[in-house]
Amino acid sequence: MKSARFPYTRHQHGTPSPTTPALECLNVTVRYPGADAPAVRNVSLTVPQGSRVALVGSNGAGKSTLLKAAAGLLPLSSGTVLVHGSPAGGCCHRVAYLAQRGDLDWRFPMTVRRLVLTGRFVHLGWFAWPREEDHAIVERVLDLLQIRDLAERRIGELSGGQQQRVLLARAMAQEADTLLLDEPMTAVDANTRKIVRDVLRSLAQAGKTIIAATHDTHEIEFEFDKVIHLTAGTADPSISNAIGDTDDRPMPAISETP
Repeated sequence: MKSARFPYTRHQHGTPSPTTPALECLNVTVRYPGADAPAVRNVSLTVPQGSRVALVGSNGAGKSTLLKAAAGLLPLSSGTVLVHGSPAGGCCHRVAYLAQRGDLDWRFPMTVRRLVLTGRFVHLGWFAWPREEDHAIVERVLDLLQIRDLAERRIGELSGGQQQRVLLARAMAQEADTLLLDEPMTAVDANTRKIVRDVLRSLAQAGKTIIAATHDTHEIEFEFDKVIHLTAGTADPSISNAIGDTDDRPMPAISETP
């Protein structure tokens, strides 16, 4: 498969086989400049397409770092990351990354609708204007996440739960095959939690791959096919376990070998 030549050029991406894993990490190590130890150390794992995987661990365990590496946002110190068969960052239209709320500048003068529309830019190419179909997709995800009434509001005026739904709407607008979600349920109200949970369940039923970093271990047995525990930057297969799937879909095999 050819890698993308430019990050926003939809014509340069190949179409991988349905059997190509959504995510492959082989001996991945990521070290931040000046850090004494790697944030992620020698992690190997394979996530098939259509899986729902939770990355669980305490603060500093490496969850966010691993997701950012998979999204192509962090360089690797060593190892290999393939996303749908392409090097990380080389298959942008197929992977959507949802950052933690604190990673964004919510003071930026932008409306909710405009922020969600930026999720379509990866499909447009450079200097192209959004099309009618792009706007239609934005309106659909606004409805799904019940934030259409917020569409013309400035993003800085939103509550934490509303901000989280807007970020998920932006990721969904990309219509990616794989969603990398960094703490999607952190510090949100019960209503947002239910809405996000229902939307993620519908995406999983549609065959999307969901890889989510989370501290929330209360209901992961109902929401994920697999839990991968990270400790001090390494994946621990001795406590990573397959768990039941509530919608009776066949549970794919997932391997992880530190």
